[in-house]
Amino acid sequence: MSPIAKRRWRNFKQNRRAFWSLIIFSVLFFTSLFAEFIANDKPILVRYEGQYYMPILRFYPETQFGGDLRTEAIYRDIEVQCLILSQGAEECWDDPEGVIEEARTGTIAGRDITPGWILWPLIPYSYDTPNNLGRAAPTAPDANHWLGTDDTTRDVLARVIHGFRLSVLFALIVTTCASILGIIAGAVQGYFGGVLDLTFQRLIEIWVSTPSLYIIIILFAILGRSFWLLVFIMVILGWPALTGLVRAEFLRARNFEYVRAAQALGVSNWTIMFRHMLPNAMVATLTMLPFIVTGVISSLAILDYLGFGLPAAAPSLGEMILQGQRNLQAPWLGLTAFFTFAIMLSLLVFIFEGVRDAFDPRKIFR
Repeated sequence: MSPIAKRRWRNFKQNRRAFWSLIIFSVLFFTSLFAEFIANDKPILVRYEGQYYMPILRFYPETQFGGDLRTEAIYRDIEVQCLILSQGAEECWDDPEGVIEEARTGTIAGRDITPGWILWPLIPYSYDTPNNLGRAAPTAPDANHWLGTDDTTRDVLARVIHGFRLSVLFALIVTTCASILGIIAGAVQGYFGGVLDLTFQRLIEIWVSTPSLYIIIILFAILGRSFWLLVFIMVILGWPALTGLVRAEFLRARNFEYVRAAQALGVSNWTIMFRHMLPNAMVATLTMLPFIVTGVISSLAILDYLGFGLPAAAPSLGEMILQGQRNLQAPWLGLTAFFTFAIMLSLLVFIFEGVRDAFDPRKIFR
């Protein structure tokens, strides 16, 4: 690690708010990457007749566990659980609950067996799992559903975990791609200037005046809603966000002595732009990144709320806001959405503030 990188990391660590926000956010995001192992309606591991199966990763038909159907086993069904625990006993079709109790003692109908077992995730519901609640939905938080259920009987906590991961990944992908395009465009404009700069500026003015919501509605109507299509649209519409800032920094720096000296020595334009000039423009660029990331997350939530975001089957935090608005008698839905966004966006802003200050040579933490 270079001395400059060490100084930046030291400055970042000395910003306690940013450093602890990074740790908390990293733990939350890393945990959400394994959402299928935390909240899922399929077992993590099954032991049946001495063999081990991982339904969470592979497809297993019901016939694999002594059933009659060749479709995937529905592990939440009491009959399927009985078949696994009792090693495929035929009595499961008559009295599954009684057979399960007998299997736990190691005997069924007077014969000894070695019971199978099922290892469930911590939350035995996926984000799209409908639940037979026996009462009207949405339901308040209880021992089975820690944050309650929404009006379609889906577990709210499972949707939060999967939706948090999806929102952060979406924001990181869009911000990274849009920032790369915007930085390259701004660097080319600012470094070369002249007619190229003026032409680019006119094109950008036309592009940013395009009504983005109409474009999204039209493309979704033609091509259908999908994750990667929405990423592509958001990148294409969002890349000018950093262009003006990078352009201004390059226009200011292109007449500096070190740039003229590098040009006189025959250093290539691309090397001057991205090895020597870009690091000096990063402080101003990083200042804008938290606004871009939080803006992308907010835009995704708004589009999902309006029904023009991710596919309906996707776990969406924006759809949770809509659930809260439709079900004012269930305040846990709105409160869950509010605190999820508040915590996520606050942590991101604190982290990027620390990164910005770490790259600023004028900032010295003691």
